[in-house]
Amino acid sequence: MEKIKINLKDRSYPIEIGKDILFKTDFSKGNKYAIITDSNVRKLYGEKLRRCMKSQHVDALFIDFPAGEKSKTPEMAITIGRELARRDFDRKDIILALGGGVVGDLVGYVASFYKRGINYIQVPTTLLAQVDSSIGGKTGVNIEEGKNLFGYFHQPLAVITDISTLKTLPEKEIKNGLTEIIKYAITQDKNLFEYLEKNYSGRDDEFFLNIIERCCKLKAGVVEKDEKEREERKIMNYGHTIGHAIEAAEKYNIPHGEAIALGMVYEGKISNALGILDNSSLKRQNSLIKATGLPTTYNKDINKLIKIMRTDKKVKDKEIYFILPKKIGEVRKEKGKVAFPVDESIIRKCLKE
Repeated sequence: MEKIKINLKDRSYPIEIGKDILFKTDFSKGNKYAIITDSNVRKLYGEKLRRCMKSQHVDALFIDFPAGEKSKTPEMAITIGRELARRDFDRKDIILALGGGVVGDLVGYVASFYKRGINYIQVPTTLLAQVDSSIGGKTGVNIEEGKNLFGYFHQPLAVITDISTLKTLPEKEIKNGLTEIIKYAITQDKNLFEYLEKNYSGRDDEFFLNIIERCCKLKAGVVEKDEKEREERKIMNYGHTIGHAIEAAEKYNIPHGEAIALGMVYEGKISNALGILDNSSLKRQNSLIKATGLPTTYNKDINKLIKIMRTDKKVKDKEIYFILPKKIGEVRKEKGKVAFPVDESIIRKCLKE
């Protein structure tokens, strides 16, 4: 088992990565636990996890909700919080967020406000959650006006990443995760990008352990420098300004990974149009995205996307900001800034292509 520590002083915590580690975890340190998950994951791992905890004489209650992005709402968060209150859950107890990115974001959000903050552990079961959303304490829910517009930074006690859970994932969920891994590679690690170009189709245990560990170390480094996303952590938003707008425009009926892949395609075009990203790097990015089975074209309502982007939390002084890659493994940075405003006319031109 690999253990990576996120160093945040009194909020530091470990990320444990391995195969078949979840049901060997010692849960005896908590008073009692709430396993909060979605309807799909409960069937796959929830009951087994509760039996595991009972064998350790640990009290565990279950709360689940319908699977899917449409459950990631303030209303669902309140429903879960009220259920915790009915079950007399207090601040000595621990919440387990068992599932993918929706579960982690939603449960972390509940943990951040229930009794003004309660301990929780991230147990990511999808590739996307294991390499990205479970790490760094970002929580959030969606509202009609946009994605993750309500949220807090609330760090977990730990992250338990068991790659065995990837065996039950459908192919579209693997692709969702590969999108975020490609994002890491383009923005921070050319060696990881080259590894993906050569090995993306292999996908054995060694492949997953390797890329998850590498991505977790990259994310840990960014979070340690900039926990609250003042600037450096914005590098993780590459592809997300347009990608989140596409998700909202499609009413979250498009997989997150596909939306972010499209976001990287169009945001890469923007960087290229500005003379920052070279043609060869843009071609390599788009070729890898396409080779992994992710989309590179989208029939869009440009006016609608621009309107949604203007409600995004990344907008400042009415300007839309982007992460602009310079080449594979490196983004534009100037005077401590990593996000830069782009004129709407350029955004529109690149979205038309």
